[in-house]
Amino acid sequence: MQMLRWCIAGLIVLAKSAAADEGFDHYIIALSWSPSWCAMEERRAQDAQCSKEADYGWILHGLWPQGKTDWPAYCKTAEKPPSRAMTKGMSDIMGSSGLAWHQWKKHGTCTALSAEDYYALSRRAFNAITIPSVFSKVNKDFKLNAEIVEEAFLKANPDLRDNMVRVTCKGAFLQEIRVCVSKELTPIVCSKANRRDCTRSVLLPSIP
Repeated sequence: MQMLRWCIAGLIVLAKSAAADEGFDHYIIALSWSPSWCAMEERRAQDAQCSKEADYGWILHGLWPQGKTDWPAYCKTAEKPPSRAMTKGMSDIMGSSGLAWHQWKKHGTCTALSAEDYYALSRRAFNAITIPSVFSKVNKDFKLNAEIVEEAFLKANPDLRDNMVRVTCKGAFLQEIRVCVSKELTPIVCSKANRRDCTRSVLLPSIP
C-alpha cells in the first residue's frame, strides 16, 4: 500500500510538471512604462498606481514563460494561489497587488513554481535589469523614437545585445521593453516569435 501511495504521488508530480512546463524553455522579463498605462484610459487615472504619490516609472509587468514558437498561459497547477500579503508585497515593483495576482494566474501557474518562488524569481528578474537613469528625469511628455529607448537600456546593461531586447508600443504610446532570458535569468537571443520591435516615434508620458 505504501509503495502504491509513492507511485501515485510520483505520477501527480510528473503530471503537474508536464502541465505547467509544456513548451517552456525560457522567460521574457516585461517592463512597462507605467505613465503610458495610466494615460491610455482616463479611468486609470483614478488607480493608486497612477497617483502622484506613487511616482512609478518602469515597473515589472511580468515574468513570462516562453517556448520557441508559443507561450503557455493559465495552466493547471496544484500550487496554492498567493495570499493577499504576497501580492501586496509585489506592488512596489509591479504597481499594484492586482497585477501581481493576474501575473500569477496567467503566467506563474505555468512555471511549476510555487507562488512564493515565482514572485521571488520575478523580483530577481526585475532587479537584474538596470533602469537607465535618464528615465528618472521624465517630468514632461515628449516624443522620441522607440529605438532610443532600446539604446538606453543596452548602454545601461552591457550584457544585453540588441537581439535580446524588444521595445513595444500601443497606439501613440511607448508601452514596454522586453528582455529574453534563460530560466536562470541569463540574457539570451530572443526567438523569432518575440522579435517584434516598435521602430516608430512614440509618446513618452511624464511620471506623475
